[in-house]
Amino acid sequence: MNLFNVYPINNISIVKAKGSYVWDDAGQQYLDMYGGHAVISIGHTHPHYVQRLTDQLNRIGFYSNSIKIPLQEELADKLGKVSGKEDYQLFLCNSGAEANENALKLASFYNDRKKIIAFKKAFHGRTSLAVAATDNPSIVAPVNQTDNVVFLPFNDEAALESYFSEHGNEISSVIIEGIQGVGGINEASASFLQAIRKLCDQYNAVFIADSVQCGYGRSGKFFSHDHANVNADIYTMAKGMGNGFPVAGIIIAPKIQAKYFMLGTTFGGNHLACAAALAVLEVIESEKLMQNAETVGNYLMEELRKIPELKNIRGKGLMIGFDVPEELKDLRKNLLMNHHVFTGEAKPNVIRLLPSLALRKKDADEFLEAIKEEIGAMTNVA
Repeated sequence: MNLFNVYPINNISIVKAKGSYVWDDAGQQYLDMYGGHAVISIGHTHPHYVQRLTDQLNRIGFYSNSIKIPLQEELADKLGKVSGKEDYQLFLCNSGAEANENALKLASFYNDRKKIIAFKKAFHGRTSLAVAATDNPSIVAPVNQTDNVVFLPFNDEAALESYFSEHGNEISSVIIEGIQGVGGINEASASFLQAIRKLCDQYNAVFIADSVQCGYGRSGKFFSHDHANVNADIYTMAKGMGNGFPVAGIIIAPKIQAKYFMLGTTFGGNHLACAAALAVLEVIESEKLMQNAETVGNYLMEELRKIPELKNIRGKGLMIGFDVPEELKDLRKNLLMNHHVFTGEAKPNVIRLLPSLALRKKDADEFLEAIKEEIGAMTNVA
């Protein structure tokens, strides 16, 4: 049997990892400035995380949600304290797409409506409703297509207000990333998020804050939407939540009431998943990683702005993007092959940085030295 070939991959096999570094099967060390798609929040193989999972696995790894799992209550309590959303409710699942799927479904249950507002360049996942709310027709299968989702311009308050004034009583929810990830590190303005909050209140629509990539402390605040001083009705979480263990969730405002069987999951909230998520929150809190993300992220952006070939450096904390000119289109590939640095991309010409929130200034300096050296080599050849 062959693997189903849907991923363009680099011919590199990673066999070991620690902190912000990984090693391949030949012993070559790489600096990880991408964190496996923003998943590695506290650093690879953090000792507290490894111990927490090992201890849990030695007791019990899994049983179903048909029994009481005290770790879920412990996680809800810790998540409420660290995020500042102590009066919210937690539903646990397995992935970002599943989190967004459940959030959109729950919103529709809440107000008995169908229409969803999403935004240009949005990415919310690859499952049925999540992918329908993703602005990329190439990954939306015919069976996923629906008239229930409308895409409005990002950060366009006039277009948002106009759509609400015409269709307000049909709108179930508005879903928005505080900082678009796959779309290219595009930040929602504070006034735009505040307008969403106001209009959702006015028309009884549900404000869904997709925090799958931009949440969990990556922006310097727990949710990037917090920078706008608004509270969403539902926050979706996944990538950094388990530091590599599949765990996700949504937190839900008190006004939305639960009833039996409206949502469900087999694997969500299992013992190992909760242990992983608790370890992440404990390390974020004890090592002050949100503050570190803000400090090191600001330093990185300041230094990147000093490199004239790079344009439109943007982001918050350790969620950073910048544009690369056509003559440097191979920069990301060359950073990996020539300097052993992993970074991310957004088409057509954006490099994305999503490293561990524990990234040190010395790690940032190593990256800056590599990118300067490679740009020098590429421009001299040109």
